[in-house]
Parts: sequence; structure tokens; C-alpha cells
Amino acid sequence: MADLKNIANEIIRREIEEYVERPDEIERNVELFSRTRPLMQEIAAALVEGNDGVVDQLTKKALDQDIDALEIMDDGLIAGMGIVGTKFRDNFIFVPEVLACARAMKAGMTYIEPILSASGVKPLATVVMGTVKGDLHDIGKNLCIMMLRGAGFNVVDLGVDTSDDEFIDAVEEHKAPILGMSALLTTTMPNMGKTIEAFIDADLRE
Repeated sequence: MADLKNIANEIIRREIEEYVERPDEIERNVELFSRTRPLMQEIAAALVEGNDGVVDQLTKKALDQDIDALEIMDDGLIAGMGIVGTKFRDNFIFVPEVLACARAMKAGMTYIEPILSASGVKPLATVVMGTVKGDLHDIGKNLCIMMLRGAGFNVVDLGVDTSDDEFIDAVEEHKAPILGMSALLTTTMPNMGKTIEAFIDADLRE
């Protein structure tokens, strides 16, 4: 049975108690944070609050204490972002708050990513991401990229106003099995379909 008293950090306890409503998610979060170090809980709590400066300091502190980079990423950064995702899904917070939390995660990942790369940890997969042709908006794309990188994916960011050919060339060059496209405007959303058709014509998608 999930017992919030097993979690040392008051902020994390409060976040789970007030914002995590599904019994299975409560159980999973309590189990996760009950076994993590207090410092990992501090990192997660600072991330949930969108405090990038504190996440930066605590991540450096954890590395100085020789805590493994993977542990910091999994038990601190990703664990905290899991609560953020739940709150966003259930409409407790909205895009501006999520972006603040994503910036906090990026502050920590700035230290973690080079260590993981140097240690030879293989990414889960390569993802090519870009905003479609005619659209210059990138907030959603950048947020998704932060989450993917934090989850262990290698992401190739093509930026905005990306043509069909640029998507195709990047997927072929990086041998990426996953393509992500972003569009904010209703006038540019159909370009997603056009890009998919271009991949079909190039025999890169069924």
C-alpha cells in the first residue's frame, strides 16, 4: 500500500497528494520516490517548481558527490518531469508552467548529457524533429525535444520552416526510425500530411 510518509521530501509528498489522482500512478510515484536519495527528491522538487537555478546547483552537487549521471537523470530529472506531465495532462498546469519545468530539466541535462555521451551509453533511438514548412513556431517542438532527450533519445533538431526534402534527407542521413513534426497554425497543419506523402513516395514509409 502506498504510504506518502515514506517520501522524505515535503514538496514531493504534497505534489503527489494534491495532483496525482489515479491510484496506480500514486502507487508508482510513492514507490519510486520512497527508494530514491533525498538529494534526488530535491532535484525533482525543484524541477516541478520550475526552478532552473536550483536544479542547476543540485545537479552539480550530486555529480560532485560522485552520484551516477544515470541515477540523477532517472531518479531526479525524469521522475520530477513525470509529475509535471501528470499535472499537465489533468489540467492542473498549462504550457507556460510546463515550459518553465522543461527549462529546469534542461539546466540539469546540460551536465548529464556530455557524461552519458562520453561513457558510451547508447541512445534508445534517433528521432528527427522539425516544424513543418511555412510555420515558424517552435515552443511545442522544443518542449518535446527536451522530454525526448531526457528520456534517453538522440534528437536531430531541424528547426522551423522545414521542407519535405529536409525531413527526408535528415531521416536518411541519421537512419532515424522516428520522425516528429510540429505545427501550430491551422494553415500549416496540412503540411504534415504532405510530408508523410513525400515519405511514402520516397519508399521510406508504408
